Amino acid sequence: MTTLRFTKGHGTGNDFVLVSDPEGALELTTAQRAALADRRFGVGGDGVIRAVRSASIPEGRALLAEAPDAEWFMDYTNSDGSLSEMCGNGIRVFARYLIDQGLVDLAPGASIAIGTRAGVIDVHRLVDGFAADLGRWRLDGGEPLVRARELPVARPGLGINVGNPHVVVALASDDELASLDLGVAPQLDPVPAAGANVEFVVPADPLVVDGIGRIRMRVHERGSGETLSCGTGAVAAALAVRYWAGESAPNEWRVTVPGGVLGMRMFAAEDGEHVALSGPAELVFDGEIAV
Repeated sequence: MTTLRFTKGHGTGNDFVLVSDPEGALELTTAQRAALADRRFGVGGDGVIRAVRSASIPEGRALLAEAPDAEWFMDYTNSDGSLSEMCGNGIRVFARYLIDQGLVDLAPGASIAIGTRAGVIDVHRLVDGFAADLGRWRLDGGEPLVRARELPVARPGLGINVGNPHVVVALASDDELASLDLGVAPQLDPVPAAGANVEFVVPADPLVVDGIGRIRMRVHERGSGETLSCGTGAVAAALAVRYWAGESAPNEWRVTVPGGVLGMRMFAAEDGEHVALSGPAELVFDGEIAV
């Protein structure tokens, strides 16, 4: 067995085990990643993040031709050890980890390009957190029916892709949101080929205050189960509610999740509309574990 140094971090309660492997020498199996994320027998987390130089991983090398400044790659896996394209909360925590480990120098107001399986993400350091430009989004996946435990009737969802797939379901009240049992994975019909995170949302009343839209959300993440927060899920939820609300809906949103509050901003870019996600990123403790 090998002794592995790690850091535990979280973004609005969405927690991760982070390990540093700049040269790509660490070969963690799916089972080892799942063991690290196990809350009873491992460190515990919604996912595992490996910090590796882009030049040291095939997916990263493929990005360097178009984005040579993306020195670091966020190798992200879900808590069951399965690979994932991206994690909105995770990438903010990843940026904080790179700074804490002395791997990058990023002052407030500066940005860094980070490689992911969803492409290159620009992360901007704020005074009180980080903002990530998740790039273009798209409607993707149609309107599958969604069934969930304690939801009496199947509801239509809206498929949205923000670098990873989501299905967003609107509910009528906070009570309905609170009553859901997301310990069991929601069922989608038809089933997406790559699976999807499923977000259940309730619009605030009033929906818009001072030009900012407001919603509440819970999420079941593929490969992880229910989590206290999902950054890309919060973005998908805000995009879905804005889509349903029509042209008069704002481009700034606040999404309340069980772990806190996240901010979204939709803005025009040369290649289409982008969406930025902002929020905190915390490192909790360091440790060692045998793997």
